[in-house]
Amino acid sequence: MVQLDWSNLAFKARETNVIVISRYIDGAWTKPEVTSDYGIVLNAYACVFHYAASCFEGLKAFRGVDGKVRLFRPDENARRMQSSAAFLDMAAPPEQLFIDMCVQCVHENIDYLPPYGYNASLYVRPLLFGSNPQLGVHSPAESTFIVMCAPVGTYSGAAGLTPGTATIARNYDRAAPNGTGCYKLSANYAPSFHPYNVAHGQGYRELLFLDPATKTKIDEFGSSNFLAIKDNTYVTPLSGSVLPSITNKSLQQMALDFGMKVEKRVVPVEELAEFSEVNACGTAVVITPIYSIDDKPTLESTTPTLTYRFGTPDKCGAVSEKLYKRIRGIQDGVEDDTHNWCLML
Repeated sequence: MVQLDWSNLAFKARETNVIVISRYIDGAWTKPEVTSDYGIVLNAYACVFHYAASCFEGLKAFRGVDGKVRLFRPDENARRMQSSAAFLDMAAPPEQLFIDMCVQCVHENIDYLPPYGYNASLYVRPLLFGSNPQLGVHSPAESTFIVMCAPVGTYSGAAGLTPGTATIARNYDRAAPNGTGCYKLSANYAPSFHPYNVAHGQGYRELLFLDPATKTKIDEFGSSNFLAIKDNTYVTPLSGSVLPSITNKSLQQMALDFGMKVEKRVVPVEELAEFSEVNACGTAVVITPIYSIDDKPTLESTTPTLTYRFGTPDKCGAVSEKLYKRIRGIQDGVEDDTHNWCLML
């Protein structure tokens, strides 16, 4: 095992032993190859550079309390990548190839898998992009699929379940109506850089986007799904502009297991006043508790017209914490994996 400060990994790129690559050429996928060279050589006319034909995934491997290695729900990530690629009309790796390459990447980089007990993991990043040179505006004929990984801690660098603040991005959209918001396309994320920088510069941890058509309904946070607790009910938005989060899907099942009601529906922004707990949820964080959300005329405004608050600024809500611990317990082998979500390596 490599010698790293497992308590202070943060969430950042780090070269490990190898990456795993397969290419779609002449209608077939090549046998995966392993390389320690992170320098990918592409033609300057490669489709990905000009027309952003690219999508990606994120999943995690964990070293459990029993010493065994668990990869969390890779089949779901494989199917979501196929959905994203289908929207771009480009070839995507078959489910088994996707899983096999993820497993191979973890095995080849096992020395970078954090020990149990540090709230850290090996983040696996599968990336698919159009790699053939072209000038015309059309889907790529060739694809390159790469799986890489890095040991990571919490996404924001804050301690787990530390509440943060958010603001609403009223004058920015995450996705267009009937657009690409429900797919994990690389191009979806660049438009959020500027508004996120504005929000972070004002001291907010998260940025909440509303529906792009009417700006009256909650969609999701910039990098994570939205979930809220209302009495004994788990509430998350139903919207064609929201990415289908595998973490959110898992948390919904946990809520049902706990006897809660789950509502996936339209969530008016005014309903924020009725929630006792609000969180951002996704692979990188599982749950990020949100203590307050400011609503302003524009993101650049310095004075909120309304502030919604949930719980206390120093503690995660009780229900959210229970859900978080259940998911993390399954990933760490502390809780029974009753839904067979973990692939044992």
